[in-house]
Amino acid sequence: MSKWLSDRLARPELLIAPGAYDAFTAKQPDLATVKAGLPAVLAAIETDDDRYAAGNLMYNFGRESKDNATQREGVAMMIQSGKVPADAAGQYNLIAGQLSYNLKDYAAARTYLQAAIAAGYSAEDAGGLIAESYFAEDKNQEGLDYLSQSIAAVKAAGGQVKSDWLNRGFVIAYNAGVGPQAADYSAMLVDIEPNETNWGNAIAVLRIYGNYDDQGVLDLMRLSKRTGSLRNERDYVDYIEAADARRLPAEVNSVIEAGVAAGQLKANDVFVSDAKSIVSGRLGQDKADLASLAKDARAASATANTAMAAGDAYLSWNDAANAEQMYALALTKAGVDAPRVLTRLGIAQADQGKFADAQQTFAKVDGPRKAIARLWATYAKQKSGGAAPAAQ
Repeated sequence: MSKWLSDRLARPELLIAPGAYDAFTAKQPDLATVKAGLPAVLAAIETDDDRYAAGNLMYNFGRESKDNATQREGVAMMIQSGKVPADAAGQYNLIAGQLSYNLKDYAAARTYLQAAIAAGYSAEDAGGLIAESYFAEDKNQEGLDYLSQSIAAVKAAGGQVKSDWLNRGFVIAYNAGVGPQAADYSAMLVDIEPNETNWGNAIAVLRIYGNYDDQGVLDLMRLSKRTGSLRNERDYVDYIEAADARRLPAEVNSVIEAGVAAGQLKANDVFVSDAKSIVSGRLGQDKADLASLAKDARAASATANTAMAAGDAYLSWNDAANAEQMYALALTKAGVDAPRVLTRLGIAQADQGKFADAQQTFAKVDGPRKAIARLWATYAKQKSGGAAPAAQ
């Protein structure tokens, strides 16, 4: 360090105008006078030691005066000097990144924050702010991609992903209409915080962006019912329409009763009363047909659709054990809609408390239904208290 600068850093009165030292050391320092002396300090820099010392002075002055720009300049000078201890490089870059973000210098914020991570600082502290820097510039896709990378890094390191990251990612992706990422964030969120709101959001995202037919919607609404996340009249109506009173009267009847009890459906509503009328005319015969459906499904000439229909009927009557048998039988037939049958086989297993079996079954589902099965596997995992297996 040059002697000129070392003398002045050792004697603060030399940095400011003559006679102002008393004001500088008083309980209420004359910060304006101190600031006026900073250019002389900067002009005197000759070595990297000078730069580090001057940067330290500027950083501390900026903190005292609540001047973010001066703080950022000071910490940047310390970093540029190359004199920051190696084990503190991450912290210094993190501070510079945070200050740059507060100054809305988002490109600089990313540079410093990425340097903080490269220096070994936790992505949990820096990664989210990098994503926010993209969001602040309306670069939503870049921010979502970076946030996803940060989440993957935290998971790979065995850490716990912050729920506020997932909430933020979900909101940005949902509002931007990025369905796959909205579904991914909501699924991860419900995995760590399985409350009614998160379940409702995770299921609603798939209903909105999944482009599922009534059969896909039906299995999502079944999950809503089991997780207590049927939230409004629209949910109950969608469930009734997907189940269809003509096909699954017992299940529709259960949904109507639950909706009326929850105050979300009115018994005298035309839609509800019409569905109830169909249910009343079909319940008895539907139950009586169960045995013959099972017999037909077990016939050597039975098709996959016959066995699946029998499984659907049993599942709608909450007879999960027989439903499981029918779905397992359907999987042995040619032309089976395997993703659909596997989904419902898993549901039947979960309904019986066979949560490990259910998770294994859901892990086999591929194609568009994979996202539905992922949520069902999370439900089964949470019911069992175990961990879901990796998808196969």
